[in-house]
Amino acid sequence: MRLLYVLVLLFWVLVSGCGNSEEQLVRRADKIHKTILTVDTHCDTPMDFEDPAFDMGVRHENGCVDFPKMIEGGLDAEFFAVFTGQGPRNDSAFKKVQSDALFILNAIHNNVEKNASVAEIALTADDAYRLKKSGKLAAFIGIENGYPIGLDISKVRQFYDLGARYITLCHTRNNDICDSSNDPAGPESNGLSDFGKKVVSEMNSIGMMVDVSHLSDKSFYDVLSVSGAPVIASHSSTRALCCNPRNLSDNMLLALKENGGVIQICILSAYLKTIEPNPDMELKLKELGSKYGSYDTISSEIRKNQMRGEYREIRIRYEKLATVSDIVDHIDHVVQVIGIDYVGIGTDFDGGGGVEGCRNASEMKNITIELLRRGYSKREIEKVWSGNIMRVLRQVEEIAEKSQS
Repeated sequence: MRLLYVLVLLFWVLVSGCGNSEEQLVRRADKIHKTILTVDTHCDTPMDFEDPAFDMGVRHENGCVDFPKMIEGGLDAEFFAVFTGQGPRNDSAFKKVQSDALFILNAIHNNVEKNASVAEIALTADDAYRLKKSGKLAAFIGIENGYPIGLDISKVRQFYDLGARYITLCHTRNNDICDSSNDPAGPESNGLSDFGKKVVSEMNSIGMMVDVSHLSDKSFYDVLSVSGAPVIASHSSTRALCCNPRNLSDNMLLALKENGGVIQICILSAYLKTIEPNPDMELKLKELGSKYGSYDTISSEIRKNQMRGEYREIRIRYEKLATVSDIVDHIDHVVQVIGIDYVGIGTDFDGGGGVEGCRNASEMKNITIELLRRGYSKREIEKVWSGNIMRVLRQVEEIAEKSQS
């Protein structure tokens, strides 16, 4: 009888210990998020800013990022992407896309300004740390797709002066800067074009981070050969764990380390794991395409918003998502190949990003909990969340200052 009592007592101690262990992880994650800077280097939420009534200060049922969700998830800084889909490459098209980009840039500034008690535009690494200390959120800006540059190198400086601190050189199609990893037509410039080399040099000279996400392998290596500053992959994952041309191979990771740059792990399921065929979702997406046509060719903002809303509903209902564990598998892989100093997080929220357990900015701490579960220290977690990307931003700033002196 005494033995039975001891065994029962031991069982409850073990069960209780397991429960407390999980609770301890949550408490440790909460504490860490209060004391370190946390940065996400890519979200496409500004596509919603095309609706003048959209307010980042309000918690939205749909959508992944708004200021209340950032506060709930312990996310201190977000790079808001000025996304423009690739279109024709002629004078009239360049004029139109430049106007579109300026509209989104102004909309980001306006949305932050009307929530000035909560957030501010950040231009430097020091800004981000200052805002964290003051209890405010930091809103950085990035340009996704160099298409709005057209063939006018002065646009690089214009976008920088309006607050952009990185440019993703291309998107899913080739442009005048470089070849994309996803263009069905294949390579056009055999990597970085001559004009693209000028763009990279201009970005180096003014202190703007070069983003190699979406680039073809040849474009990636060409950028590294030209850039005099560390580069970033603002939202990419590892090809060894998910064989997608959007991801970086181990050799690319090694080259990135040599450059001093950083890969920000993208949490879009298709870049984290090979997802099983999903005919129901494919059918619904095909029907959506038939209904609206290509998103880039829709002229009505109302119809664009309707298409985005229906797309989100399809994903919520049908998509087979990766998990938080899959995210950290990719972080683990980068650490194993090139070390803890070259990896961060770039969610691609509101552009397809989001996994089971981290569907929006309010659930960001779940990544920290998984990192803790795997034995990462607070210092290592700080590097992943901000230390590495802020190091690169500072180095890019310093290199530009030296070149100007």
